[in-house]
Amino acid sequence: MKELGYYNGKIGELNEMTVPMNDRACWFGDGVYEAAMVRNGHYFALDEHVDRLFRSAAKLGIAVPMDKEALKTLLNDLVKQMDTGNLMAYWQVTRGSGPRGHAFPDGPANLWVTLRPKEINPGSELISLITDEDIRFLHCDIKTLNLIPSVMAAEKAKQAGCYECVLYRPGGRVTECSHSNVHIIETPFTVDELMAADEIIVSSSTAPCNRACKVNGQAVGMKRGDLFEALHKAVFDEYYSVTE
Repeated sequence: MKELGYYNGKIGELNEMTVPMNDRACWFGDGVYEAAMVRNGHYFALDEHVDRLFRSAAKLGIAVPMDKEALKTLLNDLVKQMDTGNLMAYWQVTRGSGPRGHAFPDGPANLWVTLRPKEINPGSELISLITDEDIRFLHCDIKTLNLIPSVMAAEKAKQAGCYECVLYRPGGRVTECSHSNVHIIETPFTVDELMAADEIIVSSSTAPCNRACKVNGQAVGMKRGDLFEALHKAVFDEYYSVTE
């Protein structure tokens, strides 16, 4: 199977799968999600991703329709139906289905899973960034499906010819990117501290260690190549050791 879809027990080619319009994802983006890389049929950091899904769901009062071990078993079983072992797995739990209404509906949550062939981004090329004020929801630790602000920020970076958009709040406090994390070798930081950092690293599940050389057209970082190379090696040594 080239691209697999799963919805509440139904399995098929992704482009042949359908979702009821009454699913809360369609009305409100009312759900939580996770994504993880699979190499040679093995998930990377599956426990951590599943744990975070359950934490996010709990904060929104969504009851995941199976326990953690059952979900991990399902995700591993679905991988076995694919033609290749190098994949990106995406799964989400929505609050359920019902006529459009803001109050929570009765009934169980819905579980979606998709599997697509994908290779991990090796982080071998320098990337450029832009900055923009973070006007999204303030609880960015909850992985909700309300992603319109993130989509807009990502498009803004694309139009600027950049890889990502670094988001910040009033006062300059950096939060994350539109669909990635961003780090410097410090504690929580402002845009000014980002610009002055020795190194700027952008990470995500599919691209775990990218080195930034520009922000808003200004040269940044690139002062501790030894430290970046050590971190890059540690990340990929762990990834390859788990997914062999």
